[in-house]
Amino acid sequence: MTQNQETRSLPLWRFAVPLLLQIGLILVPPAQSVYTHITGKTVILQTIPVDPYDPLRGYSQTLSYDISRLETLKKLPGWQEISKQQKNKNVDYLDSETELYVILESPPEGAKQPPLAWKPVRVSGSSPTSLPANQIALKGKGAANMVRYGLETYYFPESQQQEINQAIMQAQRGQKQSLVVEIKVNEGGYGVPVSLWVRDRNYRF
Repeated sequence: MTQNQETRSLPLWRFAVPLLLQIGLILVPPAQSVYTHITGKTVILQTIPVDPYDPLRGYSQTLSYDISRLETLKKLPGWQEISKQQKNKNVDYLDSETELYVILESPPEGAKQPPLAWKPVRVSGSSPTSLPANQIALKGKGAANMVRYGLETYYFPESQQQEINQAIMQAQRGQKQSLVVEIKVNEGGYGVPVSLWVRDRNYRF
């Protein structure tokens, strides 16, 4: 039997299985995002001030949050647990391998625009269980002197670019920070962005 004949006689599944596995790996992240959008709990995060003179870059805006800063997280119960996980004992630095969960608590009920940000109440080095209905755990990862949640970069249509820049500049000019981000968080702590509030203006992602 020639080599060509051997190739033709190989069963179809020998080609189909690897192909399906590759397709699955490509589709898993989008599928997780869609599932979280549908089933996740709505949470509002407080941003920290952005440079009002730094325009959107390529239709995107980079934001950080109050819970991104180590000085915020160090004040919360559970921080000592996170410190013990560190290979590097520098309290002002988080290893990239360090994972943590920030437990957020919803504000008192009541319709407000922009909505009120959820309050961080503690941190944990493992996924918490049996949280009350008004709390949710958001998963983050160490990034030197801050924590990242995969919620830092947002993309907007070109038609909204100038409007959003102007809204951010006006909101922050001589006033208290007034930008909050609406996200959805699933049971595993994975979050996906939904919209940006600039005062009473809402911009969907």
